[in-house]
Amino acid sequence: MEKGKNIKVGIGFATGRKSFQKVLRTYIYNWNESGLVENANINLNLFVAYDLNYNKTSVSDYTNIHPELAEQIDSSTFIGSACIKEEIEYLNRENIITAEEAALIFGKGYAAKRNSILYYALKNKIDYLIFLDDDEYPLAVTNTKNSAIWGGQHVLSTHLANIESADITHGNHCGYISPIPHLSFNEKMSENDFRTFIEAISNDIINWDKIISVMNNGGVTYADTGILTSNEAVEVEESKKTKFISGANLCINLKNPKRVYPFYNPPGARGEDTFLSTCLSGRKVLKVPCYTFHDGFSTYNSLLSGVLPTKLKFIEANNEKIIERFYKACIGWVRYKPLLVYITQPEIYEETMKDMHKKLEETLPKICDYFQHPEFMSILGELDKYNKNAKKHFIKFKETQDAWEKIMNHFA
Repeated sequence: MEKGKNIKVGIGFATGRKSFQKVLRTYIYNWNESGLVENANINLNLFVAYDLNYNKTSVSDYTNIHPELAEQIDSSTFIGSACIKEEIEYLNRENIITAEEAALIFGKGYAAKRNSILYYALKNKIDYLIFLDDDEYPLAVTNTKNSAIWGGQHVLSTHLANIESADITHGNHCGYISPIPHLSFNEKMSENDFRTFIEAISNDIINWDKIISVMNNGGVTYADTGILTSNEAVEVEESKKTKFISGANLCINLKNPKRVYPFYNPPGARGEDTFLSTCLSGRKVLKVPCYTFHDGFSTYNSLLSGVLPTKLKFIEANNEKIIERFYKACIGWVRYKPLLVYITQPEIYEETMKDMHKKLEETLPKICDYFQHPEFMSILGELDKYNKNAKKHFIKFKETQDAWEKIMNHFA
């Protein structure tokens, strides 16, 4: 980290949960404990892009920060639809981008929320921007002698120690990262059936070996003690035109706006971090030794109040909420895989899509029967739809980057 300079740090949350205030409180205490709040060389600036429809929340659920906490950060920017509308009107008025281009960057979806945070951070001349999720906490959990052992993590400090020499830093994740519950295979669906299904819809970072290991742990990913005791960041190597990053526990160097790319996802899909990963060929990306605990099923809010369980629950496919979450994750994966293959492996695109279709035709009836959830059959239709539109989505992906470049030139 630079010495003797005033470093402007942005902390970005794209959120829609009522639990946001609890998560923010925990992080502010964490920044205080790690010495960042008292460091006169560092300005901490909060950027919150909120979605009122996701959980039927109100603006005050995000803006009503306790005064004692608010005074520990230097500024807070809350980004709602009215703010974005004003910025779009400004960008149009100044002939920087058109209304159609603005819709690509600031339209609907999770990528748009992240882009609005990126935009405001750059507008406010932030040096480094870290993205945090509202269901991830600055904790690491390991499994030692059949007991969960917890440790605090200085997430922001770790990124700031490494980001000056990189374009992007991203950390590690533990807890309930995978939406796939623990399964007991039977005559309705064998392990081979499920493996075929997962390999059809997943990408290089969601592979079977990782998934079966997590499933055997009851859906829990434990932190690696080797990483926890390391001070070394590791450079991320390129694989199939991609340097994989995570969407949160992610820090972006904003000092040169022209080196910053926007987020993108196909309509109704996720994968905005994966598509950003495909843009990083000429960028330095580091994986840094810190963890966040992902509370993927919203069952461990008590962690934010200091309650540390000694055992983590197995996530079994025995209730509708867990099955529905897995189903929605599958829909999200299958919606963005066609574009991902189109970008990274265009030479085998048609062959890959045919193979996916064949494997899904074979396995989806068994998936439906096993989970007693006939909606899984719709995955095949989603594949066909997003396969058909892959070229169109690729054009929009490139147009989003072109529009963003115009804004970056304006900022530069």
